[in-house]
Amino acid sequence: MWLTFLYSCIGGAALLYALYRWIIPTAVQYHGGLAIFWHECIVERMLDTLTQSTRPQRLLGAVLKTATRGDPGSVVRAIDDFCRLEWAMNVGDEKGRILDSVVSEANPSTVLELGTYCAYSTVRIASLLSPHAKLITLEFNPAYAAVAHQVIAFAGLEDKVELVEGASGDWIPKMKEHFGVQTFDLVFLDHWKDCYLPDTKVMEECGLLRKGSILLADNVVCPGTPEYLEYIRNSPRYKSQYFKSHLEYTKAEDGLEKSVFLG
Repeated sequence: MWLTFLYSCIGGAALLYALYRWIIPTAVQYHGGLAIFWHECIVERMLDTLTQSTRPQRLLGAVLKTATRGDPGSVVRAIDDFCRLEWAMNVGDEKGRILDSVVSEANPSTVLELGTYCAYSTVRIASLLSPHAKLITLEFNPAYAAVAHQVIAFAGLEDKVELVEGASGDWIPKMKEHFGVQTFDLVFLDHWKDCYLPDTKVMEECGLLRKGSILLADNVVCPGTPEYLEYIRNSPRYKSQYFKSHLEYTKAEDGLEKSVFLG
């Protein structure tokens, strides 16, 4: 009797572990909405409770443990390795290569990033900038910003990055006054999806975009930014191109929208 009970417990535990570790993650790989729900609403909350830490704190721990100080590439690889085990909503390795190509081709002197999170894309962008270029990155969540500060410092990119805490809608109108920036050569949008369109319009109104400025927007398919896409693709002020890819660390479709401001 006791052996039967013990075997049942072991078998049940093994089944639950298989469901958590392999079966459910595999099942949601091809559905972006389910993948986000599983990883953010179920797994993240469970691990937060079990470890008494947050996902950004665990990500930072992985960087400090496995990356090399002063080596941005090793920081990116460490975050990618972490996210393949514990998913996080960075731009990811696949879309990250698209981001890299856009940054390298544009060779911007001034960059604005909307949505720092844990500084994964911040490190990717800053590591490709010329010595005198500057990246301003905005993060609304103070806890995320605290982790991002440490990731940026560990990567050795503090001299190229200005991390600002606060809402994008509050800071965008202050860019010229506070940072002396006249226009941005490149803007990477990766924050709240319903802020993409209003923040773009504020940048237009504030004169922060010049002819040739590039807007690069992440997650335009999943979770999706339909109002932004409708505006940016139909406005005569932009020339847009969609780069088909996948939601970070999954097989679900997502992509980046590159839009060149025509003036």
